Amino acid sequence: MSKAMISKRYAEALFQLAKEKHIIESLESEWMIVKEVFQQNQNFIRFLENPGFNKNNKKQIIDDVFHDFSVEVKSTLKLIVDHQSEELVIDIVDQFVNLAEESRGTKRAIVYSVRELSEAEKQQLADVFQAKLHIAKLKIDNVIDPNVLGGVKLRIGNTVYDGSVKGKLERMEKNITITN
Repeated sequence: MSKAMISKRYAEALFQLAKEKHIIESLESEWMIVKEVFQQNQNFIRFLENPGFNKNNKKQIIDDVFHDFSVEVKSTLKLIVDHQSEELVIDIVDQFVNLAEESRGTKRAIVYSVRELSEAEKQQLADVFQAKLHIAKLKIDNVIDPNVLGGVKLRIGNTVYDGSVKGKLERMEKNITITN
């Protein structure tokens, strides 16, 4: 099974548990802190991933580092240690956050553009796609991509909306090739 599928399963199980206990927001906050800890502390990750250290010692460190966190977060981290899947933590958090946002009617979009978009441009794109897709809120992450040439390319989930100059040129080329 791929790492993406494993991460998704962990996230879905966590989300179901959070939903049943009505603690989605609090778990989301805690998981965002866990993600930050994992992103900023390479020594901590190396320790958890090192097979030379005892799993019980690793679990004790998790209890010590995340002592104020919910049982759900600590238990999940310990389960991840048991299954030697520490490298999946950040992806699990991202998947959980996506599920939490979707439950609130929020989706995330990645917008590729040749330059940084202004807040007004991001809001304009969000307004258009919120109406088009009938969603409550669209959060936009802007990625600078010089290959876009001009315009924007927007990805929401697995769907890509290509309004870039490069995309338009490629579609024109395809149409010319088909008609010849």
